[in-house]
Amino acid sequence: MTLDPFQYLLGAFSGSLVGLTLGLFGGGGSILAVPLMVYLVGVPNAHMAIGTSALAVAANAGTNLVSHARLGNVKWRCAAVYSVAGIVGAFLGSTLGKAIDGQKLLFLFALLMVVVGVLMFRNRRQAGNPGAECNRENAPKVVGFGGLTGIFSGFFGIGGGFLIVPGLVASTGMPMINAIGSSLVAVAAFGLTTALNYAFSGFVDWPLAFVFVGGGIAGGLIGTVVARWLSGRKGALNVAFAGLIFVVALYMLYKSAAAFA
Repeated sequence: MTLDPFQYLLGAFSGSLVGLTLGLFGGGGSILAVPLMVYLVGVPNAHMAIGTSALAVAANAGTNLVSHARLGNVKWRCAAVYSVAGIVGAFLGSTLGKAIDGQKLLFLFALLMVVVGVLMFRNRRQAGNPGAECNRENAPKVVGFGGLTGIFSGFFGIGGGFLIVPGLVASTGMPMINAIGSSLVAVAAFGLTTALNYAFSGFVDWPLAFVFVGGGIAGGLIGTVVARWLSGRKGALNVAFAGLIFVVALYMLYKSAAAFA
């Protein structure tokens, strides 16, 4: 695939937006990455956009994880259990996703985003338990949520953060800010698994992924600082996260409907 220099510039700008949302929400970067690749940068192949964005999101998530770890926002045991379960699911999901028409994937992705946005908004006032950890009692629940999230992540070619964050909150009861920091471990693992699967089929544009990651590093530093500020305001992160999901989902539904027409 050959893109012009301006498209690569748009790729760097898109990466900064993705990095910002990953640092701010732990998720959301991946739900922005695919539509930005398709509708702003102009990647003509939906599968190429999915594979490239998965690689870029994985790299950006790793960068943002360092910032959140320094702030003490990561619960490593929960992140590890969730990630291992999700890697298996991501491989299965991405294998299935490559066999589905790209436009249909984008449409189904948008519908899933609406459902998650509604759930996040409904639970916006739940503060969570700062001392929550993964133990023998909730381990099966964490593994179940992790595996299911991985399947969705691989199927739609996303890092999965916007599913991982509510999944961690639901399975452990941890606060939103801890779920955001911990989710980045799984986002990086899921995204890398998906990206490698797509790369073996030739669905990754490596130069575009490189500039996307570069822009994401700068945006991620800003997002992490803002996330810490919002975490002190009850429900603010949840409402902002849900709002982002609704906006992108409606736009994707509109564009997908136009493509089917």
